[in-house]
Amino acid sequence: MNFTANNKELILLHKEVVLPTSTEPFSVMLTPRFYTLKKEILPIKYAYQAKRIASSLFDGLLEPSVRYDYMVYKEADAWVFLAYDLEMIVQFLESHGVALEQVSKLFFAQQAVESLYNPISLSATEALIALEGVVTIVPRSALGDEARLLKASKEMTPKKGVAIQGAHGSIFSFRQAVLFASVSLLFASMFFVEGLRYGGDGKAEEDLQALLTDNPSLQSSYARQSIVSKFKTIDDSERKKREYIKAVSEMIFKGVTLVSLKSDEKQFEARLSCKDANTANRIKALAQKHNLKTSAFTGSNDLKLEGAL
Repeated sequence: MNFTANNKELILLHKEVVLPTSTEPFSVMLTPRFYTLKKEILPIKYAYQAKRIASSLFDGLLEPSVRYDYMVYKEADAWVFLAYDLEMIVQFLESHGVALEQVSKLFFAQQAVESLYNPISLSATEALIALEGVVTIVPRSALGDEARLLKASKEMTPKKGVAIQGAHGSIFSFRQAVLFASVSLLFASMFFVEGLRYGGDGKAEEDLQALLTDNPSLQSSYARQSIVSKFKTIDDSERKKREYIKAVSEMIFKGVTLVSLKSDEKQFEARLSCKDANTANRIKALAQKHNLKTSAFTGSNDLKLEGAL
């Protein structure tokens, strides 16, 4: 049996859609009414980096009370960001009598932009077409009487799609599955480490005795504790420094610029330039979460972040 998405019927989801009545699985392509689009040229190399800043790009464009998911991919020189409400999409499908396990994957019309420069019929009154690189729903009357409208086909199916969480009869949600997988991995790692420790006790003891013979000063427990204490302090400081740098990197999104970054043996300090007061308040909240002290610069929205090492 072939499970590839482009071997399944492709249905364009819109307000007047007629969904299959059979029990065969099919793919769904969302029209622009089911997602919000943004295109940005950004100095970002990888999709996971772009996805981390996706929510900040849609500030003021989305309903604040809705939890959105995001798809991000590269299109020519720009990054394409698609925000969608998965819960609303699921409710729409279920209201039309669709069992979720029938839906192979969700795709977005914008992903098939190259196939939509010729209009696709949606209903008796509407069509789907790409205008200047953006897939749009237009009235059929705007296309003229002589326009030749095509139908959606399997060949339009993109390579990358979104699986509906909770489909395929799973007894766990996607988040629960990830949590259980993480816990299982943690326990597996613990057993692996313990196995190495117990399995290698004899060799470790021989190595320790050889080390003490070659370095008599280490035979003093006081000397060993002193060395351990010294390097533990350095290790703790470096770990904190890495945590602060990671925290600051998460705060650099659209509207925020890193002006300076420095640290010494006792203090970590960063200066961020924020485009407005709302952005500055958001940075303050994030800084507090990571135990970084914030202070403002007079006459600007710049913030100084400080952390003790």
